[in-house]
Amino acid sequence: MNVPAEPFAAEIVAVDDHTFVRREMQAALPPPRRQVGIIGWMRENLFSSILNTILTLVGIALVLLIVPPLVRFLVIDAVWTGDNREACLAPGTGACWPFVKAKFGQFIYGFYPIDQRWRVNVVFALGAALLAPLLVLSWPGKKLNAFLFFGVYPVIAFILLTGGNINASAFLLQRFNLIRPLTGDVTVAGLNVAFWADYILTAVGAGLGALLGNARGLARAVAATMLVLGVIILAWDIDFGLQPVETRQWGGLLVTLVIAVTGIVTSLPLGILLALGRRSKMPIVRLLSIIFIEFWRGVPLITVLFFATYMLPLFLPTGTNPDGLLRALVGVAMFTAAYLAETVRGGLQAIPKGQYEGAMAMGLTWGQMMRLIILPQALTLVIPSIVNSFISLFKDTTLVLIVSIFDFLGQLRAAFTDPNWASPVTLYTGFAFAGIVYFLFCFGMSRYSMFVERRLDTSHRH
Repeated sequence: MNVPAEPFAAEIVAVDDHTFVRREMQAALPPPRRQVGIIGWMRENLFSSILNTILTLVGIALVLLIVPPLVRFLVIDAVWTGDNREACLAPGTGACWPFVKAKFGQFIYGFYPIDQRWRVNVVFALGAALLAPLLVLSWPGKKLNAFLFFGVYPVIAFILLTGGNINASAFLLQRFNLIRPLTGDVTVAGLNVAFWADYILTAVGAGLGALLGNARGLARAVAATMLVLGVIILAWDIDFGLQPVETRQWGGLLVTLVIAVTGIVTSLPLGILLALGRRSKMPIVRLLSIIFIEFWRGVPLITVLFFATYMLPLFLPTGTNPDGLLRALVGVAMFTAAYLAETVRGGLQAIPKGQYEGAMAMGLTWGQMMRLIILPQALTLVIPSIVNSFISLFKDTTLVLIVSIFDFLGQLRAAFTDPNWASPVTLYTGFAFAGIVYFLFCFGMSRYSMFVERRLDTSHRH
């Protein structure tokens, strides 16, 4: 029988002819080796029960079944150099990476003019430089950085990618019926500026006035509208000296990122507004929000893209034909916003009623309560669901191929038709490369969401 060691250490001390016994706690013994380190971790996580042990063994078997052949195809037996299909025709050949190297420019830029691809590279580099500080939570100057990324960067990207040449004078004269230009609507690299600016400028005053809800707000809205018009008048005839590039020449990863980033940036604010509208006490606002959300959630994205591409022009004024990429962007943003609205609404419903009552007791207005108290907590609760929607949006960009927009996967499939690279392994190599690219983007978003969730976690569970 093992007798546990005495937890106290006794020591006899004599002080002034008096004898005392001093007891002190002994140092704690180290834990058994089988409970710490890699062995302890495996016992706790991999072999803690019979079922867990079986699942672990099945997982190891699957890894041994899948990973070695995959590594052999992608790396060991792969062909790394070559000028055409002849390099990849030998029996037992693995991935044909010369095919990816030869078509890499097409995968990234589509049919964008080769001598103008530096503009796309500048857009990519500038976007990465402005996005990186936003992703670092402790980075200083967040407001300025956010203004540059969400306000200035889209304008610069639009100018660089399209050329940005706008004949504003013709637009204004046509808009106010002073003259009718013989050339019709003013376009910028395929974007119908006259049509879209017409509706935007018409809605600015009414929209801002309704948002602010009073006479002073209406005055500010009119001033903002006049400011926009003033900027256009000052610009009058904008010519940056860049070669115009129509959106139908775009393709590859450029189109994928444009659709994904635009959809993410526009759908989240719209989804928040729809979620607040669905919980509003104003019946008209709540009804309109419900109709919008349920309509877009009730149709598949393919239907939305077909409607935006082929049927939307039938409902627009005669002679207007918005750009195909722009129509796809609007459809994707609206579709994703409907799903994000329900995600955000779930987060709002999870906030205890005491948070609302405490905010009102402090004298905060409804806007201050939502901006400072409620929304930060609600969005923190639903970070995984929001990022899940973003990942789904990024992968759903491949559906634009059905409306003749060649995104990354579309350019990949188009490259398969090149007879110079027709080989038994070309198809598998291309899809393996596409899988790696999509995995890197989606895995990066997933890991970053986990990082943000840990940083914003204020609970005492850990």
